[in-house]
Amino acid sequence: AGRGQVHHPSLEGLQPVCSGVRVSGSPAQQTMSLPRFWFLAVLTGLAGSGVLQVSGIRIYTSGNVEAVNGTDVRLKCTFQSSAQINPSLVVVSWTFRPLAGGQEISLFHYQQQPYPPLEGIFRKKILWAGDLMGGDASIIIREVKLTYNGTYICQVKNPPDVHGPVGEIQLRVVLTASFSDLLILAVAIGSTIGCIVLLLVISLCCRRCRKRQRLEGNEEAPCKERKDPAAW
Repeated sequence: AGRGQVHHPSLEGLQPVCSGVRVSGSPAQQTMSLPRFWFLAVLTGLAGSGVLQVSGIRIYTSGNVEAVNGTDVRLKCTFQSSAQINPSLVVVSWTFRPLAGGQEISLFHYQQQPYPPLEGIFRKKILWAGDLMGGDASIIIREVKLTYNGTYICQVKNPPDVHGPVGEIQLRVVLTASFSDLLILAVAIGSTIGCIVLLLVISLCCRRCRKRQRLEGNEEAPCKERKDPAAW
């Protein structure tokens, strides 16, 4: 060994160590492994925090629904699934939460066939109106009552998609139709009557024009047949 150089046999063959982590391989391999390590670490952190969780079922509802007391109302609930829809496996559940609060009531169940409630306030009141292959899980409530005010919850499971949010519909039962509904009905009736009157007026005008043309044609025909008196 030269002057100023210290040679220790026990240090031969050792790899550099950084912060207590041993990194083996060539410098190029070490440079490539670090980004992969950080990428995997970030993915693990996101998955652990729930950012990368994907809901298989998406539920869409009409939100707020208003119905007149004693009429039928359709509660629309549609869904989208990332898995292929298998009607024999799809499960649809409807529950009801009263407006005054309290425990939720099992309202309707569908699994290969509809299972309406056999007792309670909704007995013989629920009809299946859905189409599973079309992504529709809607129901119809017959002859709604004021006691039906509350929140209706729609849940759909299509294995393996069994996780996802539920759909909620706020039903408001009223004694009479609201002013906006009456206004829309009046506008629709008025528009229909207006169209009918307009068609009648156009039809009458066309008839009068045709009648006038016929009269004018009859008056011109004798004039053409008369001879000029100077020709005598």
